[in-house]
Amino acid sequence: MGRQARAALRSLGLRSQADLNVVGLLLAAGSASRFGSDKLRHPLPHGVPIAVQAARHLRAELSRVVVVIRSTDAREAFAAERCETVVCENADEGMGASLACAVRAAGRADAYVVALADMPYVRPATIAAVREALEHGAGLAAPYFRARRGHPVGIAGAYYEELVSLRGDEGARHLLSANEARLVKIPVGDPGVVRDIDRPEDLAPPIRT
Repeated sequence: MGRQARAALRSLGLRSQADLNVVGLLLAAGSASRFGSDKLRHPLPHGVPIAVQAARHLRAELSRVVVVIRSTDAREAFAAERCETVVCENADEGMGASLACAVRAAGRADAYVVALADMPYVRPATIAAVREALEHGAGLAAPYFRARRGHPVGIAGAYYEELVSLRGDEGARHLLSANEARLVKIPVGDPGVVRDIDRPEDLAPPIRT
């Protein structure tokens, strides 16, 4: 974790609670209409499928990860990464519906780290920084790359009811905007937090900074 990220955590003025139950949630139920094929199964330049790498990085920093998917076809790949899966029957409603489905499947926890399956270049160290912010008492936490908010997003379990009530395509965006005073902003040098893969030309890894 970088110096700026550590300073952001120290600013909370709280001791770490490393035994918190923090669950990773990976949203992998999107339609991928702009990619032209099933992008989440498409291999990255080094051969690992997009969604598998996203799951692998999340699982590296969290002891439990729940992946929300569109169909049972994807279960085997995520099981190999030691991740649980849940099929979201109403995934077509949008990201909010998928996130609500993931939270219900995970059950009540101390906190959640919400990641997107089409963002495979988020570094494990960034995921760890978000988790540590939650362990230090953050109600909400997000990485910022060059002043741009990115993913994954950390959300305390106190927001469970709001999360399971999400609908449509809003995701956690409204929750973060409505509670900005509780949002811990974590500066990172990780361009992967703002780099999603929408088209084949996006597959190349971002330039490291």
